[in-house]
Amino acid sequence: MKNTVVLLTVLICAAIGLGQEKTSAPSAPPAAAAAPTKDPVTAALRILLPRFRGNILGAITAMPADKFNYKPTPDQMTFAHLLVHTIGSNNMLCPKVADIAAPKVEELKETDSKDKLLAAATASFDFCAEALGKMDDSKLGDSIDVFGGGRQYPRAMAALGLASGWADHYGAAAMYLRLNGILPPSAQPKK
Repeated sequence: MKNTVVLLTVLICAAIGLGQEKTSAPSAPPAAAAAPTKDPVTAALRILLPRFRGNILGAITAMPADKFNYKPTPDQMTFAHLLVHTIGSNNMLCPKVADIAAPKVEELKETDSKDKLLAAATASFDFCAEALGKMDDSKLGDSIDVFGGGRQYPRAMAALGLASGWADHYGAAAMYLRLNGILPPSAQPKK
């Protein structure tokens, strides 16, 4: 019985690789550690921008024009209001994170057409791409008035607000789409 247990143990170890000998082939040298990212906050925003740009613009495109006045409950904003808010957020926060002038844009209304809101959203993301192209992390510690009203925050607050805003705005848009029987862009099958 003892020999059977020993033999069984050896076979199990061999089967899972514990009893195998090392090969004589030389092992690969360890991979070099990646160099630290210069301007990691800026780099992260630049990575996030195309994803949220595509998803938010895709959500606008997917929602039928006659559903732009849709809101899930009486206390929630309409889909069009969400878009006006998203566009305003881009046009306010992107210049603040990059320390550049805000774009001169026409004031939008939630009653504006789907085409007009889509064009304004596209322009706001194009502006953000331009702004982030001029940004670096050197000024993130500067105190600025991020949201109006004079209260000072580090410029980094605008960067965090921008990234979290994109996630929040797309999450809301995706919910509005799903509540209307439309699969959001991020849930679409990959081609």
